[in-house]
Amino acid sequence: MLHVFKRKLTWTASAALLALAVLITGCGQSGANNNSQTNSAKTAETEAPNAGDVRKITHAMGETDIKGTPERIVVLTNEGTEALLALGVKPVGAVKSWTGDPWYEHIKADMEGVTVVGDESQPNMELIASLKPDLIIGNKLRQEKVYAQLEAIAPTVFSETLRGEWQSNFKLYAEALGKSEEGDKVIANYDSRTADFKAKAGDKLNQKVSVVRFMAGKTRIYLEDTFTGLAFSKLGITRPDSQQNYKDTFVEEITKERLPEVDADLLFYFTYETGDGKGTEMEQEMLKDPLWQSLSAVKNGKAIKVDDAIWNTAGGVIAANLMLDELYKIYEIK
Repeated sequence: MLHVFKRKLTWTASAALLALAVLITGCGQSGANNNSQTNSAKTAETEAPNAGDVRKITHAMGETDIKGTPERIVVLTNEGTEALLALGVKPVGAVKSWTGDPWYEHIKADMEGVTVVGDESQPNMELIASLKPDLIIGNKLRQEKVYAQLEAIAPTVFSETLRGEWQSNFKLYAEALGKSEEGDKVIANYDSRTADFKAKAGDKLNQKVSVVRFMAGKTRIYLEDTFTGLAFSKLGITRPDSQQNYKDTFVEEITKERLPEVDADLLFYFTYETGDGKGTEMEQEMLKDPLWQSLSAVKNGKAIKVDDAIWNTAGGVIAANLMLDELYKIYEIK
């Protein structure tokens, strides 16, 4: 059951939904509980709401009443966009992907016809209002200052943060859409796949793994409290001992002289490139450096470039499954 998804790197949201429909039929377990989430649903919906039903949604900014099943949704985060697509909902408007023109390659086909309403840090209020949404989904970290303006346009639901467990936000969005049952099945499927990977990886999990990101003027080691880090924790993938003592659990920014700190049995790296060439420039500078070339992971052919959108920037359920597809392939797990 668990292998319908394996290693199709052209995995679009539509393909995901088709596969999920097959997988969900046989999956009886619900998603893992997250007792610390402050924006989770207090009462799970087991059926699609009727047109006249009013549901009270508790979220990062308080409580919001939503009537019936929203049909015209504007979403203001990248991971929220993936959540909607995975739940079979195409938004009428969405903020642009951080990279892409205007969408990430892995969701581009499913976002055809969707109106771009600015970016996460600066959504376009007039454009959002012109779309006449019946629900707006956003995030406190990104859009707290404009919440009142958004709420004046349509019922608005905010998740708390974008750092941390993406599943918490996903569950909130599913509740707001009146699709909690479907959402629980999507989460259960992902959790089943991670458990399958962990069980089959066996001794391969003894490998220490490092994650590096190149950006304009910056090189960072990505740690536990990141999109990749949280996935690795579920999968049983651990970091080099040398990275256990960093003060921050998010990233450790390093200079060229500290490149030896990224060494590991297996090294993944990705580059945040916005189109000005600066991210790629930093990548090339570091990869050509003798210190990078001296890393055992590089010498052993275990330094692997992966896609920044999938492994970090998109931050949603579709990307999480795509990253898992790649890990199945890299670890040679069937």
